[in-house]
Amino acid sequence: MKRFLIAALVTFGASTLNAQLQRPMASPLGKIEQKVGLTDIKVEYSRPSKNNRVIFGDVVPFNELWRTGANDNTKFTASDALLFGKDTLKAGSYAIFTKPSAESWEVLFYTDYSGGGAPEVLEEEKVAYRTTVKTSALNDLVETFTISLDNTTTKSAILTLSWDKTRVSLPFTVPTAAKMTTTIEKIMGGPSASDYYASAEFYFKEKKDMKKALEWATKAVDMRPDAFWYVRLKSLLQAENGDYKGAIATAKLSLEGAEKAENKAYVDMNKASIEEWSKKK
Repeated sequence: MKRFLIAALVTFGASTLNAQLQRPMASPLGKIEQKVGLTDIKVEYSRPSKNNRVIFGDVVPFNELWRTGANDNTKFTASDALLFGKDTLKAGSYAIFTKPSAESWEVLFYTDYSGGGAPEVLEEEKVAYRTTVKTSALNDLVETFTISLDNTTTKSAILTLSWDKTRVSLPFTVPTAAKMTTTIEKIMGGPSASDYYASAEFYFKEKKDMKKALEWATKAVDMRPDAFWYVRLKSLLQAENGDYKGAIATAKLSLEGAEKAENKAYVDMNKASIEEWSKKK
């Protein structure tokens, strides 16, 4: 019995060890997360090594589509549109495929980034951007395939692919100025109608400072008189402040807008409020 238990424990321990044993990957996963200006860029890829092999023209054949890494396809994600020269790559996630030759590489951003290899036949409608870039020779050997984002500024960076003694660089710009201009104009222009409405609604629900809430609701309605739900909130706040005559007049405007929009819920609510407030004015 003792021998059986010992044998069972040894077997269990060996199986547990095997289950927990993690082997190093020949092409380990690499990840870059970089903010360029106000744009978030992320690259996920597997990194093969040279290992005394001839890379370009052999391991990576010339003039054939390459997954630009190993294992799963390299995935490139940008939170905003990128400008490569005069060409725009829309915000989103893409596979990066390349077709290397001795003096230049064709680089493609492909909308289908799933899978573990370049497609045998490209579907042109999935090619979001395509360009040809000249290679540059490196003095120092890069043992492990590397993708980097270099020379980052507030409005630009360079996407760099390096392996062995070859480098390919794709400079791009990001819409920092446009995003900043939009943000500045919004801030300097003051709160929007929806900002006033949301603030007034919060105060109304929390029963905080009904006069201030009415002030905000009035500004929201002045900016969006067609928004019958804004007008409805204003009428409720007028009633909360004891102005039932004004509340009824405002509710009638909300009722009119709700009827035009065929919104039965707001029609019924406004009619019920008008009936209730008519007894109090």
